[in-house]
Amino acid sequence: MKTRFACQDCGAYAPKWLGRCPECGAYNTMVEEPIEKKKTTRKAKGSQPVSLQDIPFTKKDRKSVGMSELDRVLGGGFVKGSLVLLGGDPGIGKSTLMLQISALLARNGSHILYASGEESPHQIRIRAERLGSIAASIDLLSETELDSILDSARDLNPELMVIDSIQTIYKSSLTSAPGSVAQVRECGGDLMRFAKEREVTTVLIGHVTKFGVIAGPKTLEHIVDTVLYFEGDKTQQYRILRAIKNRFGSTNEIGVFEMTEAGLSEVANPSSLFISDSTASGSAVTSVIEGTRPLLVEVQALTSPTSFNYPQRVATGIDYRRLAMLLAVLERRVGINVHGVDCFVNAVGGIKVVEPSCDLGLILAIASSMKNKAIEKGTVLIGEVGLGGEVRPVYGLESRLNEADKLGFKAAIIPRKGMRNLKKHKIDVVTVDEVKEAVKITLN
Repeated sequence: MKTRFACQDCGAYAPKWLGRCPECGAYNTMVEEPIEKKKTTRKAKGSQPVSLQDIPFTKKDRKSVGMSELDRVLGGGFVKGSLVLLGGDPGIGKSTLMLQISALLARNGSHILYASGEESPHQIRIRAERLGSIAASIDLLSETELDSILDSARDLNPELMVIDSIQTIYKSSLTSAPGSVAQVRECGGDLMRFAKEREVTTVLIGHVTKFGVIAGPKTLEHIVDTVLYFEGDKTQQYRILRAIKNRFGSTNEIGVFEMTEAGLSEVANPSSLFISDSTASGSAVTSVIEGTRPLLVEVQALTSPTSFNYPQRVATGIDYRRLAMLLAVLERRVGINVHGVDCFVNAVGGIKVVEPSCDLGLILAIASSMKNKAIEKGTVLIGEVGLGGEVRPVYGLESRLNEADKLGFKAAIIPRKGMRNLKKHKIDVVTVDEVKEAVKITLN
């Protein structure tokens, strides 16, 4: 039988074993698998094209989960017959979240099938007792063979089916091991067809590799309708659930949860998690928008004389290349020498800040650390910084200021061009054109 080698991280193929994957660059991930011979049959007649306007339109019904944070990420709840992939680091709370969701839906009259290939029913019962997630209409199935799981699903006809996890499921017709590229791809395809034909909402739990991607071939992400990813450290108290892909909603929404002894609980006001009452130098509060939700985030900077030939640049939760650009702007356009200092920046709360609206807050946090002078408490800084040192307008300025006003902030420094059509606020708004002007206002 002919064989080939496939990368367990990205799904790339190679005719021979390689120590490093040529696609993703991962080491020791190439696994040998047999090439299955597929019988080709010629169809008598293929499907015919249909005019788009002749296709009947029906709105997909959504089922509210019962958690407003998760409903927000999903776009309003589970869509009937959708296939969802939930990924995250081991121990971050994937199984806990799905068991809580199963109990909430079961109490509202839904029938749930929870198929676990990693834990016994007794282990799941112990967790359910701790979480208070006991419900009679949740059926547990400890099985790893896909056909057996699908047979049980056909008999029970559940509204929600949970597969925990996709790496443990296998098809007996394939000779490769569970978790291999071929097994994950084929099992994912069969589950997708079952979900669409029977209109059973199906959630696949997937592990994350050391490279930070969901284990298994990348084709699995193309098969599913929605990809949800848990962000955060399992040693921390808070978790962020982000939609990476969503065919039925926005891909920018996030849900914030707190891990407690009773499981994951929703955080009603996420902005309060990412800001503190710190009055130290090097701390600034800025605003980002995740989907439709404005969030206030505290960014911190610490600078100190370097002991090396090359100064260190360490960024946590912030793009390293963005940091390097802002340091160059600060030195060239403002005149603050950062060439001989180490610079460490951090986004508080474990959130990843990618929006350019945080540029002004970040660059002023670095300037505050350099001057060893704190920014006045109750001030929020909003604006994108250009290479010429100019402060550019950002979208959603109205909602950002409303969020700052709601949390008790007294002043906001924003781009002058962003004042157009801006409503009056209780918050004191100060406008600037350049970073140099903003530094002078806040730190002099």
